[in-house]
Amino acid sequence: MLSIPQGMWSLQVFLMLVTVISCLQPAKDEFTNQAKMRPLQRVKRRWVITTLKLIEEDPGPFPKFAGELFNNMDYNESLIYIISGPGVDEPPVGLFSIEDNQNGKVYVHSSIDREEIQSFVVRFDIIESSTRKAVDTSLFFIVKVGDINDNAPQFAEEEFNITIKESHHLDNPIFQVEAVDLDEKQTPNSEVSYSLVSQVPLNKGNGFYIDQSSGEILLSGCLDYEAVQLFKLLIRANDHGEPPLSSTATVNIVVEEGNSHMPVFTKEDYKIQVSEGQIQQEVLRLLVQDHDSPFTPAWKAKYKILHGNEEEHFNIVTDPGTNEGILNIIKPLDYENLPDKKLVIVVENEEPFSSCEKDQFGNGTSTATVNVEVIDTNDPPQFHPPNFIVQEVDGAGPGIQLGRYNATDPDGNSKNIRFRLVHDPASWVTVDELSGVVTTVKHVDRESPYVNNSFYTIIVYAIDDGVPPQTSTGTMMLFLSDENDNTPILVKPFMEVCKIEQNASLLVEAEDKDLDPFSGPFTFKLDDSSGNIKDTWKLGNNFGYSVELLMVRSLPNGNYSVPFIILDKQGFFKKQMLYVRLCSCLNGITCIESSMAFVGLGGAAIILICVAFMLLAVLSKRHKESTY
Repeated sequence: MLSIPQGMWSLQVFLMLVTVISCLQPAKDEFTNQAKMRPLQRVKRRWVITTLKLIEEDPGPFPKFAGELFNNMDYNESLIYIISGPGVDEPPVGLFSIEDNQNGKVYVHSSIDREEIQSFVVRFDIIESSTRKAVDTSLFFIVKVGDINDNAPQFAEEEFNITIKESHHLDNPIFQVEAVDLDEKQTPNSEVSYSLVSQVPLNKGNGFYIDQSSGEILLSGCLDYEAVQLFKLLIRANDHGEPPLSSTATVNIVVEEGNSHMPVFTKEDYKIQVSEGQIQQEVLRLLVQDHDSPFTPAWKAKYKILHGNEEEHFNIVTDPGTNEGILNIIKPLDYENLPDKKLVIVVENEEPFSSCEKDQFGNGTSTATVNVEVIDTNDPPQFHPPNFIVQEVDGAGPGIQLGRYNATDPDGNSKNIRFRLVHDPASWVTVDELSGVVTTVKHVDRESPYVNNSFYTIIVYAIDDGVPPQTSTGTMMLFLSDENDNTPILVKPFMEVCKIEQNASLLVEAEDKDLDPFSGPFTFKLDDSSGNIKDTWKLGNNFGYSVELLMVRSLPNGNYSVPFIILDKQGFFKKQMLYVRLCSCLNGITCIESSMAFVGLGGAAIILICVAFMLLAVLSKRHKESTY
C-alpha cells in the first residue's frame, strides 16, 4: 500500500474527469490474442461509467468506495472485471482495487496528496471467467485528484532588501513581491492577493502601498532622505480558498539621497564697480542655499554665466568649502567700448535635479543678475598691429628705413604718444621718438648670433602722457633674406683617431651658415696642387653634408694634413686643410701619446704654426747652401 499522509474528505462531490481512450485495434496481450481467434463481427461499445469520487487528503476510513463501471454484453457469460496501471500494479501500488471481480466497483485504500500526484491513467478490462478471453476492448481513463486548500502562498524569501533614490517617481513601482501557491492552478485555492500589513516608520507623506493582484509596491508620496533613510514593510499574501491561507514577508527599503532640492541664490541682484584695464580675482562672491546633504554631488554647486560674457571678460568658479560662486575678471574691460555690463548667472548641482512627482523635473537652476559698472582709467596706447614683419636683404647698410610703428591712445590723446627703443641687441637700428620710424644705423648680418631662423627682433614702447603714464609694447620682426656670403667649412678641422687599416674610412663633415640655395648638399674634392695627395688619401661616398676619407696605403702614426676643396650648390668654395693625427690606442678610443701641439688651437693659430715650421725649413736650407 502507498503511504500517503491522511487528510480530510471534502463534503463536495468532485466529479473526476474520466477520459475514455478507446483502442480501435486489439490490445497487445493474451486477451487480445484470444479475441483474434473469434469470428470477425461488429462489436458495439458497452462500457457504462458512473461517478468517481477522489479527493486529496481524505481521512478514510479505508478502503473507501470511489465509483463503479459496467459493461453490458448481449450474450450470457460469466464476466470478470480487471483493473491495472498506476495506483494498482504500478507505483504507487495498491492505491486502487476492485473488491469483487463480478462487478466494477472501485475502492481507494489510502489518502492522496494532489501536490505529489495530480491524476492517474487506469486501465479496465472485462474477460470471460472460464476462458480468460477478453470480451471487449480495454478502457483507459484519467482519474484526477480533487484539490483542497492545504497550501499557503509562499514568498521566495522571508526578507527582501532594496535601495531606491529619494527622487524615485511616484508612478514607477519600486519593487515587486511574488508568492507561489502549490494548490491547483486557476482555482481559488491558488489565487493570491497581496496587502500591506504595516509600515515602519509611518510618516505622513512618506507612504507605500501595494497592488493586491500584481504585488507591485509603489509610493504614495515623495520620499525625503533628510527625514527617513530606512523603511520596513510587512507584506501579506492570501489565497482565496476555504478557509483562506496566508504568509508574510518583510521588505527593507534603504533610501539613497538624490538631488531633490535645487540650489537657490540668497540674493538675486548685485551691483559692483570695477576698474577698466585690469585683471582681478574675486570681484564678487555669490551665495546659494541647498537643503541636500553638504559636500555631496546633490549639494555641490556649478555656476555659469548665461548672458553678458560674450567677449569672455569674466569667469566664475565654485569655492569647494563654502559652495559660493567666485566671480573673476580674466580679461581687462574697456570703458570706452562698454561702460557697463549686465551678467546673468545660473547655478545648478553636479548631480542633475529630479523630482518624484510626474512632470516636475525642471532644469534645476536658479538665476542671479550682476550689474557691472566699469570705471574709466588712463588706458595704455594700442599698437596697430602689435606685431608685424618687415624684410630686408642680408648685409644692408645704414640709413635704410625698415618700417614704422603705429600706435593710438584709446583716451583720445594720440598726439602725445612717444616711442622708445627697448630691444635692439645688435644695436642695428634707431627709432624716431615722434613718428615711430625704424632706420638702420649699421650693416645687418643674418649670421649674427642675435638672428634666429633669419629673424631679428626689435621691440619698442609707446608711452602716453596720462597720469600715471601708460605703456604698451610693439614688436617688429626683421626678416633678413639670405645671400651667398659664406663658404662651406669643416665642422672639425682636426681629427685625432686611432690607427686604422688601409682603405678604412673617416667621416668628414662640413657646414654652411647660408640658407638654401646657397648651402648644401656639398661637393667634396681633394686639392691635388698641395703635393702628391692621391698617393696617401682618397674620397669615398659623398653623403651631401659629409664625405668618406680613405687611406690609400697604410700610414705610420703621426700628423697629416689633407687639403680640401668644398663647394656649395652655387660652386662657391674656399680651400681648407684637415689635420689628421694617427695614433696608437690601448682602449681603441683615446691616443696614448700627448695631443698634437695644435689641439685646441683655432684654425688661424694652426696655420701660423705650420708657416713658422716652413720658414724654419727654408732658412735652414739656405744656411747650408751658404756654408758650401
